[in-house]
Amino acid sequence: MTYVALLRGINVGKNKRIAMAELRELLTKLGYGDVKTLLQSGNAVFTASAAKPEALERRIKKAIADRFGFDVSVMVRTASELATVVEANPIPEAVSEPSKFLVAFLSAKPAASTIRGIDPVAFLPEQFAVVGRELYLWCRNGINDSKLFAVLNDKGLGVTSTARNWNTVTKLLALIG
Repeated sequence: MTYVALLRGINVGKNKRIAMAELRELLTKLGYGDVKTLLQSGNAVFTASAAKPEALERRIKKAIADRFGFDVSVMVRTASELATVVEANPIPEAVSEPSKFLVAFLSAKPAASTIRGIDPVAFLPEQFAVVGRELYLWCRNGINDSKLFAVLNDKGLGVTSTARNWNTVTKLLALIG
């Protein structure tokens, strides 16, 4: 079965540095096959015998802590889950600005009351939608100037997340084949 691992917060600034060659080596030593990485921000595609993504997350997280000495959140999705993320895009017009359109991969589905508590009109022209364990966010004025991005963080959602822009999400899907 094919999986995608998304590591949070590595190779941003001077802390938590992992060369992608070392990440590929680590995943291979864990027994995973066909390991490929995309960009320098901790995106890996690999094959493994059928396992729950949560078990893979824990195993990869522990291996990174053991090898590199720091804690990293890891989100794992199956290839079919990633394909669904692309197919189920609830804001299709946002793909016209793929660098301003993010998908945040969440550790769990956020509470419905949390999402209902965010007034989307207050953040226009930005848009967001939550579908299962993914948050889609279109930052029309850019990510750095996004007021909504600041609200839809781990603390605001009550779950751990790691975000990728639409370009990266679709490139990962292409890497899966």
